[in-house]
Amino acid sequence: MSRMSGNASLLDPVERPGSRLIQENAALRDTVRMMGIRIAELEALADSDTLTPLPNRRMFERELERTIARVARYGTSAALLYVDLDGLKGINDFHGHGAGDMALIHVAELLKEHIRAADVAARLGGDEFGVLLDNVGEAAAREKADVLAETIASTPMPNGMRVSVSVGVTMLVPNDAGNAALGRADGDMYRVKRGD
Repeated sequence: MSRMSGNASLLDPVERPGSRLIQENAALRDTVRMMGIRIAELEALADSDTLTPLPNRRMFERELERTIARVARYGTSAALLYVDLDGLKGINDFHGHGAGDMALIHVAELLKEHIRAADVAARLGGDEFGVLLDNVGEAAAREKADVLAETIASTPMPNGMRVSVSVGVTMLVPNDAGNAALGRADGDMYRVKRGD
């Protein structure tokens, strides 16, 4: 009887070395899958702005390079908008940094809400935002800049306070450099801010 039970255990699939390998392989697959999920979560965090519901500059610069590559490869058109929240220092000084944060969040939410799904808005840092508009000409990009500025100026924050933005526009060209495009859009934004 003891011999049979010994033979039975040899036939038990749980005791076979191949079965143990199958279990270990399944456990490793689960671990790799969980690590993949965690890596994706960390990448999303690395690309997210810590204050607003928008991506950050790191992600925006990557998207800018992709858009420039598309313009070069397919001959499409795209624009970069450089958005600056007017008077953030004054808001912070007179109403507190909480109000300044609320203003940044307000602008971010309106930008996100008023662009197409194919377009990208991000917080570049401080009081500056970038918007990539795909498949638009310069006239349409400037019109969109005006619409965004008007929408932000005419939409009060939850506390009733109103803010405004200045928006610069540049068209992306084949073989553009991301920093050069950002510099052109930033320069145009300052021209708008000065009222030139």
